[in-house]
Amino acid sequence: MSRPRRRGRDVHGVFLLDKQQGASSNDVLQKVKRLFNANKAGHTGALDPLATGMLPICLGEATKFSQYLLDSDKRYRVIARLGERTDTSDADGNLIDTRPVTFSQQELDAALDSFRGDTMQVPTMFSALKYQGRKLYEYAREGITVPREARPITVFELQFIRWEGSELELEIHVSKGTYIRTIIDDLGEKLGCGAHVIMLRRLQVARYPIEKMMTLEQLQAIAAEVNVAETPDYAPLDALLLPMDSPAEDFPVVNLPSSVAAFFKQGMPVQATNVPPQGLVRVTEGDDGKFIGMAEVADDGRVAPRRLVVEFPA
Repeated sequence: MSRPRRRGRDVHGVFLLDKQQGASSNDVLQKVKRLFNANKAGHTGALDPLATGMLPICLGEATKFSQYLLDSDKRYRVIARLGERTDTSDADGNLIDTRPVTFSQQELDAALDSFRGDTMQVPTMFSALKYQGRKLYEYAREGITVPREARPITVFELQFIRWEGSELELEIHVSKGTYIRTIIDDLGEKLGCGAHVIMLRRLQVARYPIEKMMTLEQLQAIAAEVNVAETPDYAPLDALLLPMDSPAEDFPVVNLPSSVAAFFKQGMPVQATNVPPQGLVRVTEGDDGKFIGMAEVADDGRVAPRRLVVEFPA
């Protein structure tokens, strides 16, 4: 007879991992999940193995609200190698073209300016977007190129850092769904020399505090101390978590008295005060403002549940 599968803890919140180069997002996700002994975990937008930096990992009920981080803007530091183009637009790909670097600083400034603001971007074939049920990178690995529609993106800020020989360093603040590799590849083509990413670091996701990031090694060191005891005390680990509703912190808040919240938590639309005219809202309960879920404001002004927090026994 097989043993019952261990379920893990009902722990809820967001851990800001500083992902190291070479690791896959899913691999580090599983390691963080085990260290917290969590029953559920998910990340909020994968980073390529080449990339480092902020990877918010949602635990427990926080996974229900991870979508709002996928939709958030992000900031990156990137170093490009000029004069070389690869099939993946980064250093993990195969070299497909080499050309001399002959542009001027004035031409570079003009090219960079063309990417600022609202533009359209054709996603790279080496992405997880799907075409006819398959991920684009699966086609790319088979040498197949499929049609891709250009998508609207916004480059809020594109800051020039340095240009030394064949290296160009930039800092870029972009909207959701923007591929930095594609910006660099497109920039290389505008400059006539080709380019690819050799270093990419995600500096920030939404408004999450950079100082709260922690490497896997740092987390493992804390977990090692926690697990020394026969009965582990996870308090030092849980103290590292940001609130489960932090992915949705930019949405307006509607607070319900407990008598009304009881109906809301059963999935019923309810009347509330101080409700915005439309859109998604973050719903809290009572004087202590306990987060109980996300809702949408209906045409009649009622607050209709969309994602509810499951309440676990203490």
